[in-house]
Amino acid sequence: MVMRSRSTSERLRLLCAGLLLGLVQTAAHADLWAYVDPRGVTHFAPEQVDANYQLFFKGNEFDSTRDAPAGAATLPHALPPAGARLLAFFDIAPDYKRVKHHLRAAAAKHEVDYELLQALIATESGFDADAVSPKGAVGLMQVMPATAARFGVSADARRSVEKKLTDPAVNVPTGTRYLRHLLDLFPERLDLALAAYNAGEGAVQRAGNQIPAYKETQNYVRTVMGLYTQLKPPAPVKAQRAVSGRVRMELQGGALNRGNLPPNRVAQTPAMTEPPESSKNE
Repeated sequence: MVMRSRSTSERLRLLCAGLLLGLVQTAAHADLWAYVDPRGVTHFAPEQVDANYQLFFKGNEFDSTRDAPAGAATLPHALPPAGARLLAFFDIAPDYKRVKHHLRAAAAKHEVDYELLQALIATESGFDADAVSPKGAVGLMQVMPATAARFGVSADARRSVEKKLTDPAVNVPTGTRYLRHLLDLFPERLDLALAAYNAGEGAVQRAGNQIPAYKETQNYVRTVMGLYTQLKPPAPVKAQRAVSGRVRMELQGGALNRGNLPPNRVAQTPAMTEPPESSKNE
């Protein structure tokens, strides 16, 4: 178990709370909740799983001029943009700082946006390299051992595939390679690639190349897309920030949640016709 200093965990909690400011006045679509556990691991969810979760982002759309609290200054001058606060959140998270060089290397090698990896790993594991889901997905990118074997990870005399997947130097390149495969399998459809990462590519194909009707998968896609859009907003948003100082974001694509909730939290997730993790990384 990785231990974190109380001061670091407290800073994470305070910054998570600070991310709420200026976001609570937006339209009630695509809400995102966050919880920093006692070990300093951050968990994201599309709904308030329990009382520990606080509202992190609210709404399909955030306009800093329209949605700032009444009487407040234009938001970028009163508070950093949501994306800037999210970056600050990552930059004080010790688990993220320990592995970000692996993300940069894998992103460059497999031509996947670095910010997409940030968003996916934050959703999958909260940057906990030792995370293991109830279905057996392992590590930062929650890779199933069978998927790892499919992409060249094999056991040796010293370590099983599962043990190797707790090593970020193995997990991140393997998960990124699989994500690249899905991006190529569903070109120009990031939402479907993410749905396939959560529920399995077969589940997406059986759904007629649509996001499967699994609440968890729909929530997972929206969570990753929401974080990704905050970390790397579309070009028009970047230009608008630079020219006018006004922040406006529209979240595009699928749906929102993490696929490795502990069993007590999985029980609170709405029933599905088929558990997504039964075919995850298939």
